Amino acid sequence: MATAVTLIPGDGIGPEVAASVKAVVTASGAKIDWEPVPVGISAMEKYGTPMPPPVFESMGRTKVGLKGPTQTPFGGDYRIKLSHPARDGSTAPRDYPSIAIALRKEFGLYGAVRPAKNYPGIASRFQGVDLLIFRENSEDLYLGIEKRVSEDRVEATKVITVSATDRMAHFACRYMEKIGRKRLTVGHKANVLKLTDGTFLKVAQAAAAAHPSITCDARVIDALCMELVIKPESFDSLLLANLYGDIVSDLAAGLVGGLGVAPGANLGEDCAMFEAVHGSAPDIAGKDLANPTALLLSAVMMLRYLEQGAAADRIEAALSKALADKQAVTKDLGGNGGTKTFTAAIIRALG
Repeated sequence: MATAVTLIPGDGIGPEVAASVKAVVTASGAKIDWEPVPVGISAMEKYGTPMPPPVFESMGRTKVGLKGPTQTPFGGDYRIKLSHPARDGSTAPRDYPSIAIALRKEFGLYGAVRPAKNYPGIASRFQGVDLLIFRENSEDLYLGIEKRVSEDRVEATKVITVSATDRMAHFACRYMEKIGRKRLTVGHKANVLKLTDGTFLKVAQAAAAAHPSITCDARVIDALCMELVIKPESFDSLLLANLYGDIVSDLAAGLVGGLGVAPGANLGEDCAMFEAVHGSAPDIAGKDLANPTALLLSAVMMLRYLEQGAAADRIEAALSKALADKQAVTKDLGGNGGTKTFTAAIIRALG
């Protein structure tokens, strides 16, 4: 029986890479019943909001989503305003600074998982990189609590709680235990931010101590970034608060070839959303130039989450083979092909 999955194609190149991933997943033999829903600019045109009712109906039922890139304006007073009933039944209006943050908060997706690893055929300054980054998704500066105090002064509130940090640290350790990883490094700035980052560090270390198979150490965040660009292969898994997690996960993607090969997952207690973390690239939309790798690897993570591991393994192996064909892969990967030729090459490699 097929598993229903909410598909959010997104904006810009999103529909192209989503179509590519659908074709590969189908060819792999995975049992998925896709439910496409509009989110982003396409939804604005039809519904007057970037997050219309269909996405809440579908995700609320399927509990699993695959999301392409969506577009959010920079700066200004732009907020996404929602007034439908929340997961806890509250009817109070909510507003968020971006679509991605709105989806994570609305569906309780408190834990982000961002792998960064080398694949053969993808040019990189480093080899032997196999990082797993855990990012606490629910608080920190990304709550978007900002105010203008005067013409000269604006302020943002950084929120770190014991409960959310403890939940995320145990989540990371359980995830590592399940896949056999051993070393967790906590990134922080507790030397300056004594209360907020100090709490994150203390609580994370205490939680990790309850998992004896996991070795836990810590790095000040700036020193961690320096070490990552000198010897990234020396790290196993990282645990970071929301803002640091966002920054460092993109840095890590740069170590292995860029955001075009960086998958991501956002997980909660009863719901999950898998997404490419690159932008919507409207300048190349519709030109058969988009690289589907990041969204495809996100789908691989999704299939493993859905316990369709055999299909996930087949896709990852086929992708590794297709990456060697420079006549097929997209130009950003050093090839001469386009989205369609790359997709066809992956499907051929499935056998």
